[in-house]
Order: sequence, then structure tokens, then C-alpha cells
Amino acid sequence: MQVLRQGGIVAFPTETYYGLAVDPDNEASLQRLFQIKKRPAGKPLLLLIHDISQLDGLVSAVPDVYRPLIEKCWPGPLTLIFPAQPHLSAWLTGGTGTVGVRISPRPEARALGRIFGKAVTATSANLSDQPPARFASEVSISFGSAVDYILDGGMTPGGRCSTVIGLRDGKFCLLRPGAITVEGVEF
Repeated sequence: MQVLRQGGIVAFPTETYYGLAVDPDNEASLQRLFQIKKRPAGKPLLLLIHDISQLDGLVSAVPDVYRPLIEKCWPGPLTLIFPAQPHLSAWLTGGTGTVGVRISPRPEARALGRIFGKAVTATSANLSDQPPARFASEVSISFGSAVDYILDGGMTPGGRCSTVIGLRDGKFCLLRPGAITVEGVEF
């Protein structure tokens, strides 16, 4: 996708809401994304991958306890927090040394990553502290020309955002309840 390669911002539908994609290796694009969302600096951004093999370039380890969740819940609205590769921008990690990753089941979201050839950001398409967009028209109203391209996939389901799970002392930690519940996981 040429827009992403040129440092642009693309809005696209996911399994929950519209997201905003930029090239996670482009510092200027990441900064611009924070600016247009009015997102507080230091708040991490999650990444969407289209294939599990892409984890290798983003995370320094895949905890064994995540493997059953990955097999059962990906693609799906489950974001897992991994130890980040050291080259990832602090704009992505929020300075935490970790990165959130998921695989979307939405065909448009997976195609975007596949065509771009690597992970993309997937922060919700909204101004910070405002409801996320369910329609392409809502993205346009919120951001106008600040978003360079809107991939209109019609209405998204809305509801809850992705569930976010991390690890604390080797045990699962529910960081954000969301669209799916994970049975058999003790927090």
C-alpha cells in the first residue's frame, strides 16, 4: 500500500471498529498519528500482523503460556503483550519494553498487512477519549484530511474493543476486558 510506504495514515475496518494504520518503523508517521488522535505520549500502540510468522521481527520471545491462546483465539479480538524487540520505537512501546500484537479476522485488515508486507499499527480511529468509529464516514468526520486514505469496509460490529492480556510474574494479567472472554485462563 503506497500510502503507508510514503508515511501516510490509513483508516481500515477491523473486527471491532475502524483502526488507524501507519508504518511502525516510520518515526514521523508514528508522531503524526499521536498528533491527529491527540493521544498522550507514552501510551503504547498495538500492532496488527497478518500471519503469526511476523512475530519474530517484533517480539523477543513468545511465552509458552501464550501458545494455547494464540492457537485458540487468533485471528480474533485478543491482543497479547509481548517483550518487544529492542529496535521498536518508543512510540509503539510507550517506553515499556513490550508491544501488543493481534491478528484480525477481518479480511480487509489482513489484506492491508499482507499487501504492505509487514505489521501495521491498529489504534482505534477516534480522537483520544472519544468513541471509536464504526463507519468510514465517522472517520472522515473526526479526522478530515488528516487521514490520507480510508478503506471503506462498511459498518463494523462495534461493541467492545479487543481484550488485552499480558503477563505479570509468569501469570496472565487482564489489562483490558474486551470483545472476547478467554475460558480456562486464570488471572
